[in-house]
Amino acid sequence: MKIVISGGTGLIGKALVHDLEQDDHQIIILSRSPKKYQNEFSENVILAKWDGRSMGEWAEHMNAADAVVNLAGESISGEQFIPDRWNTEKKKRILKSRTNAGQALVAAIEAVDNKPKVLVQASAVGYYGATGDALVTETSPPGQDFLASVTRAWEASTEAVEALGVRRVVARIGLVLSLAGGALPRLVFPTSLFAGGWFGSGDQWWPWIHIDDSVSALRFLIEEESAHGVFNLTAPDPVTNKEFGQALGRVMNRPALVPVPGFALRIALGEVASTILDGQRAIPQHLMEMGFGFRFPEINEALEDLLHEQDHLDKVDNLITA
Repeated sequence: MKIVISGGTGLIGKALVHDLEQDDHQIIILSRSPKKYQNEFSENVILAKWDGRSMGEWAEHMNAADAVVNLAGESISGEQFIPDRWNTEKKKRILKSRTNAGQALVAAIEAVDNKPKVLVQASAVGYYGATGDALVTETSPPGQDFLASVTRAWEASTEAVEALGVRRVVARIGLVLSLAGGALPRLVFPTSLFAGGWFGSGDQWWPWIHIDDSVSALRFLIEEESAHGVFNLTAPDPVTNKEFGQALGRVMNRPALVPVPGFALRIALGEVASTILDGQRAIPQHLMEMGFGFRFPEINEALEDLLHEQDHLDKVDNLITA
């Protein structure tokens, strides 16, 4: 297959590309800095320059593409160990990086004669807002906070391709567990120092998914022609923040008894603390109905896979000593 991926150098994007490489698919990554990543992928991968908001030579790759995967968007929490605070400018970049990219992809698809068969649009379970203990499925209503408004706009940015005859799937992704980035390295570090625990009350739900299952689910949505509409990309067994911390402690053979007060997080991080202190008890109802099989449906086995193999332990050591 010929697959065009925006955001292909991010956490999920890299994992997806490396998985697709193994099957000799032709992959085109749309990147702002293609030279930076040219040595990270095989010869089957083309890195095409784009600015994330306007048409350019990259648009020619849309012609006769089998699939487009739109993962583009500025990181919600930043790349540093301490999450970035959200000021007005940061919020604007978070929103515009998503809507501009989606609109540019739509314009490119409109311009080519042989249009892609499917577009997979990334989103996040933040769409639902803070939902307490209520069970959240793909039919649950949207929230009203900042992240909910961003995900609504993100999803809407590519909606127009449906009128062009392109099958479109929206993937609302949960907390992706990987040592290559995201939240897990930030949690492994204090746990390794015997300071693991939970945030606030610890009762908030964390809808997580192993990186391998997130990649498999994206491939399923690309390849399964009957897949339409919205899919939650979360494990079928969500856990509370306290349960997550305790599971991480068990796997790492460390205590997980140190609560971090919610008010302290809100003072330190501002509004971004809501990504830690609020949550959704989201389940992948549509994936389960379609028979998708999770390799890591439970948190203990997911963390054991990520942390117990020797090469993964080396990554943990690097995180601790960095």
